[in-house]
Amino acid sequence: MGDDHLLPEPAASGADADLTKARAHWIDRDTVAWQVEPSLRHSLAFSEQGDIACDQGDLTGSLRIIRLAAGALSDEQRRAWPHLASHTALKVDPRDADLVRQALRGQIVAVERDTDGSLLAATGVQLPGVLDDVYAKAATATLGPTGRLIPKLSLWAPTARKVELALYGSAAAVVHQMRRDDETGVWSVRGLPTWLGRQYTFLVTVYSPTAGEIVTNEVTDPYSLAVTPDGGRSRLVNLDRAALKPPGWDRPAKPAAVPQDRASIYELHVRDFSASDTTVPAGLRGTYAAFGADSAGMRELRALAADGLTHVHLLPVFDFATVPERRSDRTEPDCDLAALPPDSDQQQECVARTAETDSFNWGYDPLHYTVPEGSYATDPDNRTREFRGLVAALNRAGLRVVMDVVYNHTHSIGVLDPIVPGYYHRLLDDGTVATSTCCANTAPEHTMMGKLVVDSVVTWAKQYKIDGFRFDLMGHHPKANLLAVREALDELTVAKDGVDGKSIILYGEGWNFGEVADGARFEQATQANLAGTGIGTFTDRLRDAVRGGSPFDDDPRVQGFGSGLAGAPNGAPANGTAEQQRARLAYYTDLIKVGLTGNLRDYVLPSGQKGSEIDYNGSPAGYTSSPGEAVTYVDAHDNETLFDALAYKLPQETPMADRVRMQVLSLATAVLAQGTTFVHAGSERLRSKSFDRNSYDSGDWFNRLSWDCAAGNGFGAGLPPRADNEAKWPYARPLLADPALRPDCSAINAGRARYGELLRIRASSPAFALGSLAEVQRRLSFPGSAEGVITMHVDTAGLDPRWKSVTVVFNATPSAHPQELPSLAGQAVSLHPVQAESGDPVVREASFDPATGTLTVPARTVAVFVQA
Repeated sequence: MGDDHLLPEPAASGADADLTKARAHWIDRDTVAWQVEPSLRHSLAFSEQGDIACDQGDLTGSLRIIRLAAGALSDEQRRAWPHLASHTALKVDPRDADLVRQALRGQIVAVERDTDGSLLAATGVQLPGVLDDVYAKAATATLGPTGRLIPKLSLWAPTARKVELALYGSAAAVVHQMRRDDETGVWSVRGLPTWLGRQYTFLVTVYSPTAGEIVTNEVTDPYSLAVTPDGGRSRLVNLDRAALKPPGWDRPAKPAAVPQDRASIYELHVRDFSASDTTVPAGLRGTYAAFGADSAGMRELRALAADGLTHVHLLPVFDFATVPERRSDRTEPDCDLAALPPDSDQQQECVARTAETDSFNWGYDPLHYTVPEGSYATDPDNRTREFRGLVAALNRAGLRVVMDVVYNHTHSIGVLDPIVPGYYHRLLDDGTVATSTCCANTAPEHTMMGKLVVDSVVTWAKQYKIDGFRFDLMGHHPKANLLAVREALDELTVAKDGVDGKSIILYGEGWNFGEVADGARFEQATQANLAGTGIGTFTDRLRDAVRGGSPFDDDPRVQGFGSGLAGAPNGAPANGTAEQQRARLAYYTDLIKVGLTGNLRDYVLPSGQKGSEIDYNGSPAGYTSSPGEAVTYVDAHDNETLFDALAYKLPQETPMADRVRMQVLSLATAVLAQGTTFVHAGSERLRSKSFDRNSYDSGDWFNRLSWDCAAGNGFGAGLPPRADNEAKWPYARPLLADPALRPDCSAINAGRARYGELLRIRASSPAFALGSLAEVQRRLSFPGSAEGVITMHVDTAGLDPRWKSVTVVFNATPSAHPQELPSLAGQAVSLHPVQAESGDPVVREASFDPATGTLTVPARTVAVFVQA
């Protein structure tokens, strides 16, 4: 027989031949990893016609064979593929090596036979590793649309039999052939200047494991810079065209950059910002254009910037899948929601009826990564100019702009997988797509998916002047991918690219879970792993200690430092005995102290323990190497707002004035900590979502953000949507029905004013941005304090031109507290000037006795003292 034309041999009955699965992994051109018995006979069968099937116990079709021999995985291969380390290594016979490239463009089946040639097993083959090896040169290829006058389109599709460009005009599409570069697997075509502005798709002829045959998929460009409404086709554009730029775009009035540990971030949803703002023209509400209006919302953002806010973090504004982009295609709730009782279940029922077609979604469902979302534009065909207008408007208001990016999953596999089937998404051991993130997980550990992430981020930075990126579920990315993003941004300069890439901040969710958890597939971009990189991660430690419990408690009444654990028990059995509460308060106090240092792993607490030696759910509480790697927060778009958490946890009879004080004290732990401070938009205004813990698709009603205090804070909007909240309805119902829990203008304005004061205090001194472990350890200390009180003293001698020291006292108890600091006796110490002039008469009562060095702080108050 010829070397590559071995005929099928008789099979034993009961062979395990499931070609719908892909249990074999071709990890490089020489090696297949498969959980099989190495002493048996193995091969790869491939067919350029894609017609391999299993019939009567053996394989049929026009197949050819690549022989495999048992071998061993090298140490390097085991490190690169740790989840396959226990698999059998099967080595490609050198005599068949010249068939590898040919095989990759057809159907491939891994085959196991016994010594008699009977078929024992057959399965599909996962190809990302061998594709990254054989087409390694693609890593430096330029993809997507390029060329200012003469456009060029390039698509990486190494497994395709053929790729064509479908260029749409007023009539039917004209199909253009594309040329393949055999070294990179990139297909490209050059066009004419008249192509600019035209719609296009790619026709990719490729073997589809899902279809089980060669198919031709019509797909959009994963590197699209513009798309038609709802993303049906790509559009060929030159982003440098004047028509796509708002006035002054090339000479931006961008506020000065700040180091990451000085950043103060405000997390905002584009639609929330103006959907309920009656000072915005009706046609602009919920859009990018609203940021250009002289509205109540923009006046408030300018005021926050004047107080010290540095960045607005926008929830996803890339092209996402779940809101119809033409306003005429949307359907809004048709009920009189405001007329319904505050504890009714009718509001959520009404909202749910239109949830799939209304104007609201958080947007964590990517369609095209490098195109602005069209539903936020007054005209989805003008999205580029309008989104740039938003960026410019925020810059003029004194704020830099962060984008929330979601490269860890896609809405479906429909954009990426049809181009290179089985490549862009992470597959489980049987070849099914992993969905631990909620949707189809992408695989940025694969070279070209990782490249897509880097290229997309660089495009947003250069073409849209984005100042920071927040990575959703960043722990599902390799650390190496985030470092590649950082390196690519650092190479951008004002002279060459129009932006200073080194001033762009990076942070994200460093959570550790799913099929990649604990380094199962690669070194992840998780909290601890990013220490030393300068990339920030959200610190859930302080959040949980301040709020109490965790966001996932069955009983939401578990109290924390900021929610009554210190002297205001709510009586819930979930809080345990008095002794258990005291122990938990002491533990929470340590977690907060670690958080106030910027979650430094090597900071030594008064107990002698390092931050890394304090336990947090089995992990070190302290994990950063410098403060700028910590993003400190007490609420965000996920889970209940801070106001709602306090509504669950504080005793129901707690007066509104005290609720405001606890809201402010809780926020202060994040604002006055080392590192980046982060707040959910509206938290400073006591924002409520009526206890909705997952409002991603809850419509404008539950997500209302009102700049008019007379409209309330959103509390009492009805029981939150059933799907994610029904188990908590028994706790929520009596609270929603209580009119005393709905704040008036006095309460809302007090919350806003106190938050502004905290921002001004943070910005007033380098005490809150010491910058390094060495400086924090040398200057920041925690004098002994009573239960429910945390005192933080910062020595600013030689650092702050005005003050020798700054002392912050967080008194979470319901009574005034004297805090002795003998080192301050005889010194000129006074309340911080911002608080000395505060509109809060209670904080103005905070005092200092120079005879004893005693600071006295009123109940439920954070007071800041300065030493002249």
